[in-house]
Amino acid sequence: MFAAALAAASPLCGAFPDKPVRFIVGFTPGGPSDILARAMGQKLAERWGQQVVIENRPGAGGNLAAEAVARSAPDGHTWLLGNNSILATNQSLYRKLPYDPVKDFAPVALVAVQPNILVVHPDVPAKSVAELIGHLKSNPGKLNYASSGAGAAAHLAGELFKAMAGVDMVHVPYKGAQPALTDVVAGQVQLMFATSASVIPYLKAGRLRGLAVTTAQRSPSVPELPTVSEAGLAGFEATTWHGVVVPSAVPQSLVERINRELNSVLGEKDLRERLSGLGAEVTTGTPRDFADYIAREIPKWTKVVKDSGARAD
Repeated sequence: MFAAALAAASPLCGAFPDKPVRFIVGFTPGGPSDILARAMGQKLAERWGQQVVIENRPGAGGNLAAEAVARSAPDGHTWLLGNNSILATNQSLYRKLPYDPVKDFAPVALVAVQPNILVVHPDVPAKSVAELIGHLKSNPGKLNYASSGAGAAAHLAGELFKAMAGVDMVHVPYKGAQPALTDVVAGQVQLMFATSASVIPYLKAGRLRGLAVTTAQRSPSVPELPTVSEAGLAGFEATTWHGVVVPSAVPQSLVERINRELNSVLGEKDLRERLSGLGAEVTTGTPRDFADYIAREIPKWTKVVKDSGARAD
């Protein structure tokens, strides 16, 4: 028993990390999660003089990556870049998960939030959230909203909007965000909750109209847009967020040590500016802050999924 306790505590007895860190991402190279992990991994590798290996394990909405990390050795050298899908919505979207998002992981840090923007095609006669709600109420079931697929963040944001505003609009799922956005720009679909980085060029060109951002505070990338909450739907928040978790058996003192390392590199100006250019807003906080955030997100999205009947399998 003493030997087991000593083995579990070993990462704390010397330098950390004492071998390469595996930073597992549940999505393909080039996407937001991958870019974020690589940016942080590069900074940490420079800081430590130790490799941070980004390992992409796409599939099943991030579930394959989550399972791999949940079953890895709890020595602090295997991390998962989780997001709202993996840690909050998948447990209600999938009939069975190969991991428990609460019991199998120790939250380390919420590291970035990507605001979504509620956009409409210019033909939609609404220049504010209030006008859009009024238009939807006058035309129940006649307007469509696009998403990158059933159960995706854009889909669930639309369902939350419907429920809170008391409106009826039709969900049109696509196989990916880009084809969905293409059809909104073309006027085939009337509106969408889209990531800020993907739609800002269309807003500047006048090909889409932005009504509001879905974050709790205004976004520095589009400071002129109100939040959906301040535009009339108090309490509305539907963001894409990213955070680091490790296996639940990792000692708390090591979790806190990794948290400090992450917060330190995320405070570096060049990294913050790089991520801001990609539409990601860097956040810092304690492991408890992140655990509390997840605890609020799970019931919120479980209700949205249940009420909408969304399924991913």
